[in-house]
Amino acid sequence: MTTTAHDITYRLEQKRRVQADFPGPKSVALTERRKAVVAAGVASSVPVFVADADGGIIHDVDGNSFIDLGSGIAVTSVGASDPAVVGAVKEAVEHFTHTCFMVTPYEGYVAVAEQLNRLTPGDHEKRTVLFNSGAEAVENAIKVARLATGRDAVVAFDHAYHGRTNLTMALTAKAMPYKTNFGPFAPEVYRMPMSYPFREENPEITGAEAAKRAITMIEKQIGGDQVAAIIIEPIQGEGGFIVPAEGFLPALAAWAKDKGIVFIADEVQSGFCRTGEWFAVNHEGVVPDILTMAKGIAGGMPLSAITGRADLLDAVHPGGLGGTYGGNPVACAAALASIGSMEQYNLNARAKHIEEIALGKLRELASEQPVIGDVRGRGAMLAIELVQAGSKEPNPELTKAVAAACLKEGVIILTCGTYGNVIRLLPPLVISDELLLDGLEVLAAAIKANA
Repeated sequence: MTTTAHDITYRLEQKRRVQADFPGPKSVALTERRKAVVAAGVASSVPVFVADADGGIIHDVDGNSFIDLGSGIAVTSVGASDPAVVGAVKEAVEHFTHTCFMVTPYEGYVAVAEQLNRLTPGDHEKRTVLFNSGAEAVENAIKVARLATGRDAVVAFDHAYHGRTNLTMALTAKAMPYKTNFGPFAPEVYRMPMSYPFREENPEITGAEAAKRAITMIEKQIGGDQVAAIIIEPIQGEGGFIVPAEGFLPALAAWAKDKGIVFIADEVQSGFCRTGEWFAVNHEGVVPDILTMAKGIAGGMPLSAITGRADLLDAVHPGGLGGTYGGNPVACAAALASIGSMEQYNLNARAKHIEEIALGKLRELASEQPVIGDVRGRGAMLAIELVQAGSKEPNPELTKAVAAACLKEGVIILTCGTYGNVIRLLPPLVISDELLLDGLEVLAAAIKANA
């Protein structure tokens, strides 16, 4: 048993180890079984099957150990088998796995709502509804906004990702693999330019000026009085971990308030200590009307939520919100335990510590490697944008090669970006410094070797 300076105890040894025959025979056999029964449209970026996971380590069925710098896409922030979450799930299962909150309610749902109302920004009266996935939360946030305002139009942004359902595909900006051949999409969705500091034509443009650019387009193309909601990721996820220029979000939120538009912060990926704050909007003091959550909320159990102004959510008629599995009792138990672990271990501080370690290493690497166009992010939501040396031309080929090289050495990293050229780092917030540094060294070596 080992512990970090933050008194986090690990069940598995926190070291990477990859055998020469990677992927091993068991993973190869399982891949063949998978091909025969799982739809080809479900893709996996790593060709191994997981047997165990804890802290910052994933073990596969062949005995290989990988450093996890992806957290199941920002889900297992407290680790993939946090003792508190495991214990809460076991206890909940022993009592009941489901009754449907819309039929026979239970305390866990109410307790999760109380916690989310406490943790989300703003001291106004709030209401919460629980669902299953991030896309479902986004859909319901839009439903609430349209009903409460009596308007139809919804504004999303370039590089956005909001989900894979019909409405959320319409909100999502990237065609392949998310939207291609899946239309027609839900109507009355309009896309505006994002603040993307690295790729702005005018590098001097401020956040406030970028917001004014979007607002002017909204007024001209739609009309502010026709807009039900503006939805935005405070730090864009799949689009490339884009951190908008300071002042962009506050200016949009202020204009939305003035026009009676519901300002929705999509914190599905950036929430729950990931950026060093409970929610990414906190970095600029933005208080959204509705906030959508999922991923890190429940330590890996499927759960999502919307929390927002009481007058908005209570405007919906009884029965207008819900779902058979929404706020499943086992997932609620996991969420309460996960939030407890976040507070116990002060994972906001831990995320900031990860940022301090990683950004220093990545910026030093960027100063040596002209293929690194930008290093950005907050907390443990960090990214490297890879380009053709000496330009801003995206370099997706290098990005793929680096990810493959890291995997070969036992480090799992994720890629993203509208142009497929961004390496994103989403380590579990409970990862040890030693493991994080090891993973960063492997990443650095992969970039140097393939540049």
